Amino acid sequence: MVKPASAEYSMEVVGGRTLRVARWRWNEPSEHLPILFFNGIGANIEAVAPLAEALTDRPFIMFDMPGVGGSPEPVVPYNTVLMSWTAKQLLKRFNAPRVDVMGVSWGGAMAQNFALQYPGSVRRLVLAATTAGMIMVPGNPAALRKMANPRRYVDAAFMAKHFTTLYGGMVGEKSGHIGRLTPPTPRGYVYQLLAMLGWTSVPLLPFLKKPTLIMMGDDDQIVPLINGKLLHSLIPGSRLEVFEGGGHLFMLSHSAQTVRLLRDFLGEARVEARAAA
Repeated sequence: MVKPASAEYSMEVVGGRTLRVARWRWNEPSEHLPILFFNGIGANIEAVAPLAEALTDRPFIMFDMPGVGGSPEPVVPYNTVLMSWTAKQLLKRFNAPRVDVMGVSWGGAMAQNFALQYPGSVRRLVLAATTAGMIMVPGNPAALRKMANPRRYVDAAFMAKHFTTLYGGMVGEKSGHIGRLTPPTPRGYVYQLLAMLGWTSVPLLPFLKKPTLIMMGDDDQIVPLINGKLLHSLIPGSRLEVFEGGGHLFMLSHSAQTVRLLRDFLGEARVEARAAA
């Protein structure tokens, strides 16, 4: 697999776990805070690399979860609290005390947990195609069955055949996305599932005092739009943007709209920071 030229990769040991980390434009001058990104379940760094590449004006950092992509398989299970702490330690290592946080799908739940666990480290929050955890409206059963099938990672024909069922909407360059995926280990995938077992942010979201952008596709077969509306109703002052015809991968199929919204929302934070200074 060809890595994006501008990404700097490293293997970092944090709390006894070795994680594959990618940073974009980390040492380049920028007026913006870095983006800390939490990926979807089973998804490796390369799956979201196009988004990181498109945000050319700001630093961007993400890592493969244990047993995913280039991170070694986990020995023991983990939870949202532990992985939020792990992300915090990585930010300290790379001298980023404050960040804008973004997460998609499973990673959107991680982003919520990080913002609730470390509010002083977060300026703004972006939640994409995600839910409040166990309290959610489930997606299309056909899509969920295929989502759980490991063949989607190792069988390109299976993925191509069921791509629309899995991700809905206008999926853009299907073959490009499939080519960027690498399969998680079975244990890595199961441990990611277990990390969210019993977890929900619902009781705490009314106390989340961070400017929050919620982005949802109206044709998402995995995380229906109603889940974004629930998040919007619970997070004070949040902003909900719906991508017409957008499936679970709307960030890639509607990349120009996604980048435009992110720059608008996160750019406002830069203006506020200057005013405060």
